Amino acid sequence: MIRKRDELILLRNNKNWSQRDVIELLNIRYSVSISESYYGMIEQGSRFPSLNVAIAIAKLFKVSPESLFKKRTEMKI
Repeated sequence: MIRKRDELILLRNNKNWSQRDVIELLNIRYSVSISESYYGMIEQGSRFPSLNVAIAIAKLFKVSPESLFKKRTEMKI
């Protein structure tokens, strides 16, 4: 099941940043180069970022990587 990462979207919107702003800041501050399309897929939950990308995104927003990218599992009984 795909789940949007609403917290990530909210953090970006609270800073009035576009997705392009985020990818440019990731490149400038953390030497992480990803496309705007890929970042959008991360926000939509259809892609799971690599560890170094997840850490850079978390640092950019000053939160823990776990709070943004913890895999959610659903238990079926």
